[in-house]
Amino acid sequence: KLPPGPVGFPVVGSLFELGSMPNESLARLSEMHGPLMALQLGFITTVVVSSAEMAEQVLHKHDQAFAGRTVRDVVTVFDYHHHSLVFSQNGTRWRELRRICNMELFTPKRLDILAGVRQEKVQALLRHVHKACAAGHSVDSGLCAFGTTLNLVANTIFSKDVVDLESESAGGFKNLLWEILDLNAKPNLSDFFPALRWADPQCLRRRNTTLIKRLYDAFDQVIDKRMESDAAAKGGEKKKHGDLLEVLVELTREPSSGFTRENIRPLLT
Repeated sequence: KLPPGPVGFPVVGSLFELGSMPNESLARLSEMHGPLMALQLGFITTVVVSSAEMAEQVLHKHDQAFAGRTVRDVVTVFDYHHHSLVFSQNGTRWRELRRICNMELFTPKRLDILAGVRQEKVQALLRHVHKACAAGHSVDSGLCAFGTTLNLVANTIFSKDVVDLESESAGGFKNLLWEILDLNAKPNLSDFFPALRWADPQCLRRRNTTLIKRLYDAFDQVIDKRMESDAAAKGGEKKKHGDLLEVLVELTREPSSGFTRENIRPLLT
């Protein structure tokens, strides 16, 4: 039994009721139908939660019942939805990925270790803003914050910066991630009308295939360099990076883990 919601039109359902500002439209609809409502978006039935109390019920008290993830067409490229922590379904593999991240990324010890990195990147951001202000140049605060966040995440994963705040250009890696995020946020007809998936009418899957391939190539360069460095140090003292990539590479060397090199890229994605 579904919660109450708008009736909608045949075939398209309530798609047109969302308009260009879906957040405002959903807020308006929730005032009419309650904090838990059902929307028919094309051929997809969607349940919308719009209050803190109801969100606690769904995400905390009944989290296992709502743990399934809708696989959007655009994320099926290279099957990375099967190996990604974000998109894979609740199951043994997902729980193993979550365990790895909980042990290596989200512990108080790890946060303490990375405190110096966070301070360094924030200081770099402040220096960049101060330098631009002193020269009378404008600063795109959104891009600066995005670049700083990318560098924080990149240092957590593979101990290197991917964005140069002082560069006048946007930067290849930053542009690539921005394109991927922008494309994945676009509404896709194939998600609302699964019969159209074969045609990819908006070419979103095709474009995402190209973008993810470029991202994977960038990851491959980093992974190969790390593995070559480890191989060269064999017999000597191997450099300890203390990042997520080091943990993942070590896992690939343990046959009992079932973790392979091909699993690294989707997890980083």
